[in-house]
Amino acid sequence: MTSSTMRRAFTATVVLAVAGGVGVAGPVSASVDDVPTADAAGTVTIAPAVGDERVAQAGQLVSGMSTREKAATVVMGHLPATDASALHDYMADSGIGGFILMGANIPASEDQLRAITTALTVDPALPPLIAIDQEGGDVSRLPWDGFPSSVTLKTDAPAATELAFAGRAALLERAGIGVNFGVVADVTSDPGMFIYRRALGTTPDSGASHVAAAVEGEAGSALSTLKHFPGHGAAPGDSHTGIPSTGMSKDAWRAADGVPFAAGIDAGAELLMYGHLTYSSVDSVPASLSAPWHRIAREELGFDGIAITDDLGMLLSSGVPEYSDPIANAVTAIAAGNDMVLAVVGSNAGTASRMADGIAAAAESGALSQERLDEAATRVVAQRLALAAEGRALIPCASCAPVD
Repeated sequence: MTSSTMRRAFTATVVLAVAGGVGVAGPVSASVDDVPTADAAGTVTIAPAVGDERVAQAGQLVSGMSTREKAATVVMGHLPATDASALHDYMADSGIGGFILMGANIPASEDQLRAITTALTVDPALPPLIAIDQEGGDVSRLPWDGFPSSVTLKTDAPAATELAFAGRAALLERAGIGVNFGVVADVTSDPGMFIYRRALGTTPDSGASHVAAAVEGEAGSALSTLKHFPGHGAAPGDSHTGIPSTGMSKDAWRAADGVPFAAGIDAGAELLMYGHLTYSSVDSVPASLSAPWHRIAREELGFDGIAITDDLGMLLSSGVPEYSDPIANAVTAIAAGNDMVLAVVGSNAGTASRMADGIAAAAESGALSQERLDEAATRVVAQRLALAAEGRALIPCASCAPVD
């Protein structure tokens, strides 16, 4: 058992009834080393990414929530501001479970950023999942992050990747940021692909070794997120403006583009971000809205953490008529198996609340299973409780200084 696996060991599981994309939460007994499989009734046992006591505590909290409170918990929103008071009010009024920091949220200094993350935390006993796209290099929100990025790390030894991401995660921890959307597990050797400079590997094997190293480096300082599942490298195009697609078979994916994701999951990544890209041999809809792709991650790769969409605003930007309703997209995403939906592009102060209202209405009408919503909310709340238990102290650390 690796150190990262030991870090995730526990005995509780969450049961997901996959028929019709409906999830049912409940305690059973299993080991994290057991790969989840479906039984004759179609029931899959999935191990949560935090300990069983934390999951039980989260379940109790969720059982006492209203449907609207549960729906808010599974939304990660954004407000482009650095005004601490406005950001605090945004979180307090919406009740959402997460916030993504973009460039418009980053002040001039680390101390000022810590004040912002403190303002975003309405209840320290249940802090939100504060996330950031801190890949380094081309996608870097923190101007004081001088650590190497994928641009050079992909051709260096995996140990250099682990060191760089350890320092990067320490910066996040020091600023009060709990989640890094920073581990790009996509694979491509084509410099013409838009994801090439951001990808940590040019081959499945090199991607796997560097992705695992990045996750190991972030362990203990920031929650790692693998993106953009199931992989941009096989699907030409930019998902910010369209829906890239590929006819790659599932078997070919498993032997190639799926390899770095499997390695990152095995290394202990706590979140998996689903991309707005289509593998037509698996499903006709984007992976972010696809129940089959969520089952593959859970059942075949053994992922036990939080599944989150890429920015749902990107679906609107694609111009595809079927995805023109952001509320419908959010409901579909949760029903498919996501535990959180992310909203950035086109968002305003009311977007996250409208999404939460829409998810709640769907659950109350039966369009979205209450059990699926409970399962998603429990996963999110359990991780928020874990962050509260760990704390986020503002202390100097030797590893926070960029390496030459």
